[in-house]
Amino acid sequence: MAALAFAYDAAPASRRPHDVIAVPGGQTGGRVLRKGPCARAKWLTASVDRDAATVIAAAFDQAEARDPAHWRCWVVLVDGDRHQIELAEAARRKVTIHLTVDLIHVIEYLWKAFWCLHAKDDPAVEDWVAEHALALLHGRCAEAAARIARQADDLGLATERRGGVEECVRYLATKEALPGLRAGPGAGLADRDRVVEAACRHLIADRFDITGSRWSVEGGEALLVLRAVIINRDFEEHWPHHIEQEHLRTRQARHQDGYALTD
Repeated sequence: MAALAFAYDAAPASRRPHDVIAVPGGQTGGRVLRKGPCARAKWLTASVDRDAATVIAAAFDQAEARDPAHWRCWVVLVDGDRHQIELAEAARRKVTIHLTVDLIHVIEYLWKAFWCLHAKDDPAVEDWVAEHALALLHGRCAEAAARIARQADDLGLATERRGGVEECVRYLATKEALPGLRAGPGAGLADRDRVVEAACRHLIADRFDITGSRWSVEGGEALLVLRAVIINRDFEEHWPHHIEQEHLRTRQARHQDGYALTD
């Protein structure tokens, strides 16, 4: 599995929960939606060989190069994995971060819960998910989890049918303490998950998901590095350096100790 990290600059854009998620029944013409932030100076890295901690460290290197004195507000968007939330890298660098949970991943758990509670292809799914997602954005995480669990109890769901509900409730319980599910420093950046999702698509999927393709770890890593360099617009600087290093590796470094000097 590839690990991907992203760094970019963005000015927070003040928005309300219904600017991010459509209210049940859909948006009405009476509400003008506030626009989200615009990502600038985007930079990304990915790897199929290095572990996630190393990739995250590379993103912190990039962020520190942009703000070495840590004067700016650092917002870190994660998908909810424990190793991302703990983020030892931030503590090691002594930088204060504001953690935001990727709303798209949260909504995936809401969908799982809904299909445990309702019949297949129930048209009410979008409004149900929107209602609970809005509650999360308002900071009512515990309340949303309790309502979902209570609905399962009221329906008398058997244990084997409650898997999605229990998974959703556990996930929300572990995220209750995180400010990313409510208004906070990262609220204006909440939909920036689409920046990362787009990077997954055009950096990784567009090349590695070609039907019938097979990749070694070494080959895949080399291609990911090259694609990232091109996307980051660093190719013109990178390529002469690459040629120089290859020359040292294949010519000078290989033979420099293999011959003795003569008079």
